[in-house]
Parts: sequence; structure tokens; C-alpha cells
Amino acid sequence: MVFNEAEDTFFQVKKTLNCNGRLLDLSTPAVMGILNFTPDSFYDGGRLNNDQSIINTIESMISAGVDIIDIGGQSTKPGSTRISSADEWKRVSGPLQLIRKQFPGIIISIDTFYSEVAKNAIEEGVSIINDISAGEFDSNMHSLVASKKIPYVLMHMKGEPKTMQENPQYDNVTEEVLQFFIHKVHRLKEMGIVDVILDPGFGFGKNVNHNYELLRNLSLLKMIGHPILAGISRKSMITKVLQVKPQDALTGTVALNTIALLNGASILRVHDIKEANDVRKIVEQYLLVENRKS
Repeated sequence: MVFNEAEDTFFQVKKTLNCNGRLLDLSTPAVMGILNFTPDSFYDGGRLNNDQSIINTIESMISAGVDIIDIGGQSTKPGSTRISSADEWKRVSGPLQLIRKQFPGIIISIDTFYSEVAKNAIEEGVSIINDISAGEFDSNMHSLVASKKIPYVLMHMKGEPKTMQENPQYDNVTEEVLQFFIHKVHRLKEMGIVDVILDPGFGFGKNVNHNYELLRNLSLLKMIGHPILAGISRKSMITKVLQVKPQDALTGTVALNTIALLNGASILRVHDIKEANDVRKIVEQYLLVENRKS
């Protein structure tokens, strides 16, 4: 594929994920669609309040070219308060069962830091665990992932959602995130976890300058050898620069997703599927021309 040819050959990034026996090919970047079942998410909280709205939303996502549906029942926006695993599961269990019944072929990830929620979701057919805490909030998470042989999104976060944006400090944010991943990936490999996705955690304990420095240096994370997820969609690194609300941050999201792909991202986690799919096609064409010149 085109993205393979454009990649720096010095860093061999893993290009497939084993999702319940089905190989997800990341030689062309994937689009992960966000599906929140929370009343207080920063952009789309409370929108999916009945079965038909869920079905309509997923049909629209599939039509627009989504590859993965990422389901979440816990708000992790800055200042949010943590809810229990029981309450989180109550929010997502019904929608998850509905989705598995109506769309049996779609790859689903669960956005949770609770091992109990992850375990229940896996039993319902979820293929990927997306953990913002990197196992720090639940000591049983990594052993569960290892036992189930399931892909795992490992995210960097400084602090916790309730307080993480109060005054984040780094000597060198890129170096700290890189060292964090090197250490964590080594430990995960020792446990037998091989399908790891790296998420630098844009907006999680990072100010605007930290976020843009990480985005600029995103390609450095490829040295670890695992695919990179960029979760930028409509976040404050866009709204603060443009001085707009999340509802008006689509143009900025498209711009930063383009930069993320050019800098080595393998997965875009987004609210807007069509626009992300368009970005993917445009960047692919751009890199095709670059390769022909070289």
C-alpha cells in the first residue's frame, strides 16, 4: 500500500492487529469513530438516547467509511468526575448488545480503564481495549488484556481527568512521552501483550504548546514499532487556537488530522467520519506522488 512505501524504513511499525481472529490491516490508516454514551462529553454528550438514534448513527458511520467503532460510557474531559465501573457498564451494555446484533461485522473497541467493564465488553464481542490510564487506574487491566490476547490502546496521561489540565509541566514533553511508552511497552511485552497501539494523549495533562510539540514530533514514536493513534478531534488544542466552540472546530480537526497522518499516525479517532476518510484519501494521493518522484 502507499502508506507503507512512504514510511521511514528504519522504523518497522507493526501493520496488523488481531481482532478476535480477524486481522485489521493498518498499512492504510484506519478511522476510529467515537460513540459516546455519556451525558456530559465535551462535544456529543447525550445525543444517543434511544436504539434508533444509535442504529442511524452507526449506519451513517459505516457509509462514511469507518473502520472501528469506539464506545465509551465515562466522560474523561478535563474536570470530569469518575463514575463507578457498575455505572459505566450500565451505560454501555445495552448499546453494545444492540450494536453486536445489528452490525455483527464491525470492529468495536471499548473506551474504559476498568478491567471489569473490559471483561464484560470482550464477552459481548469487543475487539480492542482503549485505556486512557495505561493500566494505572486498575491493576487488573493488563493481566486481563494478556489473558484475552486482545489489542490494547496504551495512552499517555499526566494526572487524572479531574485535575490534569490545571497546570501541566514538562521539561521535554516529547521525551517524557517517548520514555513512558518505551517503559510501558517493555512491560506489556513481558506479559505477552503484542498488539499495542500508542496514543500520545493529546489534551490529557498537556497544554496547547505541549500538544503541538507532540504532534510535530509524532513520527519519533514510530521507533517503538507500534501503530500510533491520534485523538485530536474537536479538542481544545483546536478551539483555543481558533477561539471557537467544539461545534465549530471541524476545519481545525481536518487540518490536524492531515498533519497527524503525514507524521505517521495509523489510526485517527474522530467524531466526523466522512471528513477523516477524505483526509486519508488526500494524504494517500499526496504520498503516492511523492513516492513516484523519489
